[in-house]
Amino acid sequence: MPLQKLQFRPGVNREGTTLSNEGGWYDCDKVRFRSGFPEKIGGWTALSYNTFLGVCRSLWNWVTLKSYNLLGVGTNLKFYIESGGAYYDVTPIAYTTDSQITFTADTTTPSSIILVVDANASSLQENDFVTFSSAVSLGGNITADILNQEYQIVSVFSGTSYTISAREVSPIGSPGAAVLSNSSDVGDGGGSVDGEYQINTGFPVYTYGTGWGTGPWSRGAWGSGFTTGYGQQLRLWSQANYGEDLLFSPRGGALYRWTPGLGAEPDYDVRGTLVDGIDIPSQINQIMVSDTSRIVIAFGCSDFGAYDTADFDPLLIRWSAQEDYLDWTPVATNQAGSYRLSHGSEIIGALQTRQEILVWTNAAIYSMQYLGPPSTYGFTLLADNISVASPNVMVTASGAVFWMGVDKFYIYSGRVDTLPSTVRSYIFNDINRTQEAQFFAGTNEGFSEIWWYYCSKESDVIDRYVIYNYLEQTWYYGNLTRTAWLDSPIRQYPQAATGNNLIVYHEAAVDNGETNPPTAIESYVQSSDFDIGDGYNYGFVTKIITDITFDGSNTRGSSSELPFVNFTIRPRQNPGADYGTAPSPEVESKQSYRDRTTYTVQEFTEIVFTRVRGRQIAFKVSSDAVGTQWRLGVPRIDIRPDGRR
Repeated sequence: MPLQKLQFRPGVNREGTTLSNEGGWYDCDKVRFRSGFPEKIGGWTALSYNTFLGVCRSLWNWVTLKSYNLLGVGTNLKFYIESGGAYYDVTPIAYTTDSQITFTADTTTPSSIILVVDANASSLQENDFVTFSSAVSLGGNITADILNQEYQIVSVFSGTSYTISAREVSPIGSPGAAVLSNSSDVGDGGGSVDGEYQINTGFPVYTYGTGWGTGPWSRGAWGSGFTTGYGQQLRLWSQANYGEDLLFSPRGGALYRWTPGLGAEPDYDVRGTLVDGIDIPSQINQIMVSDTSRIVIAFGCSDFGAYDTADFDPLLIRWSAQEDYLDWTPVATNQAGSYRLSHGSEIIGALQTRQEILVWTNAAIYSMQYLGPPSTYGFTLLADNISVASPNVMVTASGAVFWMGVDKFYIYSGRVDTLPSTVRSYIFNDINRTQEAQFFAGTNEGFSEIWWYYCSKESDVIDRYVIYNYLEQTWYYGNLTRTAWLDSPIRQYPQAATGNNLIVYHEAAVDNGETNPPTAIESYVQSSDFDIGDGYNYGFVTKIITDITFDGSNTRGSSSELPFVNFTIRPRQNPGADYGTAPSPEVESKQSYRDRTTYTVQEFTEIVFTRVRGRQIAFKVSSDAVGTQWRLGVPRIDIRPDGRR
């Protein structure tokens, strides 16, 4: 019988059974399809091994007038400017208090916990940050140097009292050892202690439900329950540069600005400041700077003259005067204005495209187009009864807009359509809808890909991704933890935030560079089942003629360092049976049968001799070797009919 080519349809298809998808690929991880053939995805390397505090949810890249390439990094705890691999804390200060702070240490039982009372403190919550200055020693181990540094609040007892954990002098992100009080720490820090309180922190994940602590401070009557929402739980940021200045806002919060200053290099010691102007929204869900009109736009915000949280309108869009983001009052001499959408109950997100701004509510999608004076913007309802998973799941690529809904994918290219997907049921049957506010999308333009990251059903953190290749119209997926993504042409590679507080460059390496030294990226792709004569006979595989390249691998030298993959022939008797079930009594166990069907293939391996029998057979390529980059061609197998013994 002639050799049979192992050439399968590109992309992964999980919409049927493994047998009904005969001739296609069925499962994969850390693999992409390029020109129809599977290959391991590119690795990643750390931008630096410096870390930041919190879970990063937003990245924004821009260049200053003095050519500094900066990255805005928004986490649930802080806001940073990254430059040269260092993270500079520019989190805005909410307020300061003067000479109103006292400290009380435990003098009976050595403890690092110190009670702080500040008569002028307000809106405090656990995990907020405060920096003390002008304190004096408490008399024992708790010295002035110990007190006069930044602390994260451990617990809040009331609006004016809270606790911190004393530590050795060190940056807040460093593991400074706890400092225990002693019997001499009877002082109160003196009468001139000042406090500098940063804006409230946010949560790393979304929390459903009502009850004390689930909503924002002081929303409603004291002690009352509150139903959580995007702005109250998961900390999301939106940011955009206005010239060389950066505008940024936490979802549900105010508008802030960071400017690099006029010096020879950016002034990283300057924190973000509240944008204080005329009628600026006090609460904003998302901000955007219009490239065509130089107007700052707020999506979901408080109305004119509204400073109470009850006046927040989640369907309201407001915009500033042209070329002046400090003026938001609409008058005849400027283009400031507003518009309230009518379909849905809140604006989920917005995305700027080449000709328009698209705005999603939880029930519809609108087109927002610049018209000029006097109307400034016009709005058109593009589609109703659609869904969108979260504020960050929309991207634009190749002249179209793609996004993830709650149970399908969508595309807009002049009209709104469902995006056909060969992995739709696989993705949406294993997804944690309670954490959908975390989901986000990003483009990998170099490979014509859109990546969606999401939480699997049993996970409260992002652990999965699905990719759509819009050039080849193929789908594939895998397991990976990322919390933010930015495919910026200003830097050479796509940037992503990891689950261990690093920024990495994707496609910049072969291995997993989150660790030092790098570790292997485990990758595989497995075909659907195939057979001979519709499974009437068993197939007996005697050899595989390999066809695989290792271009891009970086392990060269001795034979033990050569790049390699594993070819696995996975037999089974019938659909539903376990792969590796032994059809022959000479095989002692399933495990030994599996072991006997896996073969190592190196760069110069031409033929692999096998002895594998099965009514149905699947083919798998896998690798867990450091330094190995592989791309599969068209292997051939010698398979012939074989009777059942």
